[in-house]
Amino acid sequence: MTDAFSARERPSRHTGSPYDRTPPVPPSPPSYATHRRRPHPRKQRPGQGEPPTAPGQHGDLRILRGAYRRQCRVAVCTALGYFTLFLVLSACAPSLMTGTVSGGLSAGLLLGLLQVPVTCVSVGLYEYAARQSVDPIADRLRRQAERLAAQQGV
Repeated sequence: MTDAFSARERPSRHTGSPYDRTPPVPPSPPSYATHRRRPHPRKQRPGQGEPPTAPGQHGDLRILRGAYRRQCRVAVCTALGYFTLFLVLSACAPSLMTGTVSGGLSAGLLLGLLQVPVTCVSVGLYEYAARQSVDPIADRLRRQAERLAAQQGV
């Protein structure tokens, strides 16, 4: 008599000796000759084909990003470049930094105090570059987007 908790007999997976079985065949690698590349759609140059359906289709956004990167690079390099120069002089030329300039003012203190005006100049360069290169491109893209929205009735 078997109860509900007794182990059932299961058929064995291995019938016979393990040496009788053949090893599994590994899958073959994919044939690359059967895979075809999809052709890339040809990019249209400005002035060819249909007019752009959205602003920035002809690389205007790429130009805007490039102008913004240049703007940031100028501002950051100005501020961090001066600060790095100050740190390098402090570490490599301590005798220069401790030398007095006039009265009791040392060269290191003078260069440290000049960090504030250099940072202000950096902010001014950032704003100037924005007005000269980034803002006109952004305004043009904004006008194109408004014109396109008006044409589509959005």
